Amino acid sequence: MNLKKIVLAVSLFTFSSANSYADEKVPYPKDYRNWSHVKSMVIEPGHPLANPFEGIHHIYGNEKAIKGLKKGHYLDGAVFAFDLLGYKHQNKTITETSRKLLGVMHKDSKKYLKTGGWGFEGFAQSSQTSRLTKDGGVSCFGCHAPQKDDDYIFSKYRN
Repeated sequence: MNLKKIVLAVSLFTFSSANSYADEKVPYPKDYRNWSHVKSMVIEPGHPLANPFEGIHHIYGNEKAIKGLKKGHYLDGAVFAFDLLGYKHQNKTITETSRKLLGVMHKDSKKYLKTGGWGFEGFAQSSQTSRLTKDGGVSCFGCHAPQKDDDYIFSKYRN
């Protein structure tokens, strides 16, 4: 094999390896607020997850995620978006303030094998590019692992 072919082969390998690593990143879920609303909840001070998840939680699911909620099993392509907002008490109400983060769970049983078939990511505040997850979602998965019998999902379908 001549030198040009070796350089080309190494370049292609490097390019494909870099792309496969980049492909493992969970994509930002564009238009997630047009998906089905799954549930809302508020975590207040004193809750074990208050740091860092104190706030109003709105959970959205794409079509495959909603089908999975109904069946209890999720197909590849199911995506949940977890919109975490700050809050304030005002005039006997709890109202939203700014976004703290957007968490995402993306089902792909091949890409995210080490985390139960789910990719996990957090996007800072309202950014679509500033990623918060630094360990490939392993720490997120650690919290979801007890939900193995429900395919690692905490939410339940409610009529």
